[in-house]
Amino acid sequence: MFIKTRWAFTLFFGLVISAACSAEIPPEQTSVVSLPPPNDYRIYLSDVAISHIVDGRLHIVDGQSLKYLGMIGTGLTGLVTLSPDRSEIYVATTYLAKLNRGTRTDQIDVYDSQKLTLKAEIIIPPKHAQSLPYKGMIAATPNGQFILVQNATPASSVSIVDRKAAKFLAEIPTPGCWGILPAQSVNNRFSTICGDGTLLTITLKPDGTASEQQRSERLFDPDKQPVYTHTEHLADTYYFISYLGQLFSANLGGAVATVGKSWSLLDADDIKKAWRPGGYQPFALQAQTGLLYVAMHPDGKEGSHKDPATEIWAFDLKTQQRVARAAGNKAIALAVSAGDAPLLFAIDPTTAGVVNYTTAPTLAPLKRVDGFGEAPALIESH
Repeated sequence: MFIKTRWAFTLFFGLVISAACSAEIPPEQTSVVSLPPPNDYRIYLSDVAISHIVDGRLHIVDGQSLKYLGMIGTGLTGLVTLSPDRSEIYVATTYLAKLNRGTRTDQIDVYDSQKLTLKAEIIIPPKHAQSLPYKGMIAATPNGQFILVQNATPASSVSIVDRKAAKFLAEIPTPGCWGILPAQSVNNRFSTICGDGTLLTITLKPDGTASEQQRSERLFDPDKQPVYTHTEHLADTYYFISYLGQLFSANLGGAVATVGKSWSLLDADDIKKAWRPGGYQPFALQAQTGLLYVAMHPDGKEGSHKDPATEIWAFDLKTQQRVARAAGNKAIALAVSAGDAPLLFAIDPTTAGVVNYTTAPTLAPLKRVDGFGEAPALIESH
């Protein structure tokens, strides 16, 4: 009797399920949600996606809430920057026809920064530097006319691209020099850091070729004070930091770069404890306040220049004094927002995490969220 009852229940249940499945199910409605308008606190995280490096990512994040907003594919070692007016995102990247082999195509993908939609693809020579996404590997001139891309074959050169015409114009050799530092007061000039400690400044013709190239006097001694290729600037004045904590500056507005004064970020006690900068994007500069934020670690030694931060120090460029210090959260990359209440952002590579900090009245961590992709290594603020 039990067996019959159980069989009857199973049959009844099956009939109910069959009837439900035969009922018409309304089709799912799909839609596209628009992002909120960008503000000073939006940040962009370049992720080389090392475990599947042919498929890199750019993560777009609300820097206040640390809420994930969207993603753009950046191909193989994509180099990312924003247009001067922040309306577009430029990605210089490589695509291989058979994913990990085959015909190589290098191009600049242009995205709308509001909609994250693709606007243009500009073919460039298959030479773009397949490096980690350091700042200065791709840049735009202040009026947005030229996009400049660092090449490595391994010979160093720079590709000049006309954004409006969406075409490659010229390749300028820069042997022994690296990085792209556009002048801000003119629209046809950039400088690059050379291995002998000088700066090479290149002035462009309208067709993208060089009208002149001029070397500065020595900015730094590469044997005693090698500098990071990462730079920050206030107008035409660019700032450089050495592995040992020396700050250098140069004005890049003219046909020849003008070297400024240098000073140490370290006092006697700091030197005794061997404090040094570290990371891949080791400092950030807030233009309105003139405050410089530096990722620092103690017990520095030869080869520790990429070590994560134990602390973050803030310096006033006018007084040349340290004005704040805070926990470093293992930061290897720093960026700071614009606006009346700037936020500082830091990447912790051990967790693919982002920490945001207040900068006034105190420098202090606010919030942390982990798991932004796999290997984010560069932050750019909107």
